[in-house]
Amino acid sequence: MAALPMASMAQYRSQVWCPDNGDGTYTNPVINADYSDPDVCVGPSGTDFYLTASSFNCVPGLPILHSNDLVNWKIVGHAIKKMVPEEVFDKAAHGIGVWAPSIRYHNGEYYIYWGDPDHGVFMVKTKDPAGEWEEPVLVMKSKGIIDTTPLWDDDGRCYLVFGWAGSRAGFKSVLSVCELSADGTKAIGNPVIVFDGNNTNRTVEGPKFYKIDGWYWILAPAGGVPTGWQLAMRSKSPFGPYESKMVLAQGKSEVNGPHQGGLVRTSQGEDWFLHFQDKGPYGRVVHLQPVNWVKGWPVMGVDKDGDLCGDPVTRYKKPNVGKTYPIQNPVESDEFNEPVLGKQWQWHANYNPKFGQPTPYGFYRLYTNKLSENFVNLWEAPNLLLQKTPADSFTATAKIKFAAKKEGQYAGIIMMGLDYSALVVKRVGDKFQLLQVTCHKADKGKPEEVKVIAELDATDKDKIDYEPAIYEEIYLRLTVKDGAKLTFAYSKNGKKFETAGDEFQMREGKWIGAKFGFVAEEPAGKAPSGFLDVDWIRVTK
Repeated sequence: MAALPMASMAQYRSQVWCPDNGDGTYTNPVINADYSDPDVCVGPSGTDFYLTASSFNCVPGLPILHSNDLVNWKIVGHAIKKMVPEEVFDKAAHGIGVWAPSIRYHNGEYYIYWGDPDHGVFMVKTKDPAGEWEEPVLVMKSKGIIDTTPLWDDDGRCYLVFGWAGSRAGFKSVLSVCELSADGTKAIGNPVIVFDGNNTNRTVEGPKFYKIDGWYWILAPAGGVPTGWQLAMRSKSPFGPYESKMVLAQGKSEVNGPHQGGLVRTSQGEDWFLHFQDKGPYGRVVHLQPVNWVKGWPVMGVDKDGDLCGDPVTRYKKPNVGKTYPIQNPVESDEFNEPVLGKQWQWHANYNPKFGQPTPYGFYRLYTNKLSENFVNLWEAPNLLLQKTPADSFTATAKIKFAAKKEGQYAGIIMMGLDYSALVVKRVGDKFQLLQVTCHKADKGKPEEVKVIAELDATDKDKIDYEPAIYEEIYLRLTVKDGAKLTFAYSKNGKKFETAGDEFQMREGKWIGAKFGFVAEEPAGKAPSGFLDVDWIRVTK
C-alpha cells in the first residue's frame, strides 16, 4: 500500500466518504462521523464557517472544523487541551464533560459555551479559532444546566438559553433564559422558564439562540435523540412568551431524528441548518439542510405537503457562497511523519506524556499503561488513542512494532464502545500471542473474552541485558461493513492478510459513537513499560 504524500494531507480527500459530488451538488451527511450536537457560526468574512461539537470526556476537547462552503470540512484544532477538574478527567470519565456546545462570533472574538452537567457552564474564547483558545471561564456554577447558547442583543446586553439534565436537576424538557454580564463571563439574573415541552415536545433540549429581523428565535430539538424533530420558537422578548412550530422531521425520508444543530447565513443571503442524525454504533453524523422562510418561519429541508415542516434532503445543490472551493474532508489516515499528533486523534482522558509522544522519526510511540490491581476490562483505560469512524464501511490498516519488556504486556488496534474488540500482540515468555480480546457490556463491569489467533516468534531481541525487550513487527487491520460489523486481519509482510478471530458487532460508547485506534496495556506492577511504535495507519475502502 503506497504511502499518502503529505501534500494530500493538506487537502485531504477521503476514500470512504466524500459529500461533494463535484457537480454542484452534495450528498448528506456532509460529515459522516460522530460530531454530535453540532453548532456553527460564520466569521466576519462571511465565507469562513466554524463548527464545534460535543466531546464529553475525550481530550483534546471541543473539536474545531473549518469550511468555506458548509460541505467540505477540515479539522483545524481543538478549543480545550485539558478538562477540569483534573482529578475527575485525569481518569476515563465516560459520558461526562462537554455537552452540546455553541460557537459564536462577537465583537472580534469567537466564543464557545457549554454546560458540564456536573460542574456548571463554561466559556472559552479566541481571536483565531484554528489557534490557541484562552483557559475556560466558569460562567455559572451549577449541577444540571446543559446545552447553553449566548445571544448578544443590539444594545450590548447578553442572554443565555439552556436546558436541564433530568439525571442531575431532577426535571427536564424545559428551556430557560437568564441574563449574563455584557462580557458573557457571569450570570447577573435568575433563570426564567421560556418553554415547557413536557406534554407534546418531551425531551426538548439543545437550544440555539438567534435574533433575526427583530424576533428572538430559539431553535431546539425535541422527541428524543434517535426519533425526534426540530422546533423553532419566536418571541419579541428574549424572556418570551414564545410561540413554536415543528420545522423539520423525518417525514417520508430515511433520516431518523433530524434535529439539534445550528443555523447559519452565507454571504449570498442563503440560510442553512446543520444538524445530527443518530446512527447508533457510528454515533451522530452531520447533515446539511436548506432553510426557506415561509410565512415567517424557517422551514428546513424540503416541505412537500405545505405544512411548514420540511423533510431532510439526501442530495441537494450546494450552498451559494460566491465561488467554488476544492474538495476537503476530515483527515483519517496518518503517516505519523510530523512531531505533533494528528488532529483526528483523541485520548479517553486528560493527556499524560506517559501515554505516548510523537517523534521526528516517522512513527508515534505509545507506552504500555499499567492497569489497576482489580482490572476487569478496558473501560478504565485512559490511554486509548482513538478517532471517530469516518463511514458506514471502511478498512483501517496499521503497521506497528511492539517492544515488550515484561510478561503480559500487549498492544494493538481496537474498536472501542460499550462493547469493544481488539486485535493485539501479547508477550508470553519469549514469544508473542496474537489475541482477539472482546468485551460485551464493558460499562457494566463485565469481563473480557480472549481468543488466541496465532503464536508468533519475536522479530528481534535486545542485544543488551539492561531492561531487555523482545520485538514484534506486524500489520494489523480492521474492516467495518454496513451494519457496523467488524472483522480483523493480520499480516507479516503487509501483502497477504489472514482473517483473525470472530466477527464483532460494534456498539456506541457513552454518548459517543464507537471509536477505533490503538491500545497498549500491561498488568499492574512495577515492570518497565513496553512501547508500541505506530509507523502508519491508512483508511481505505
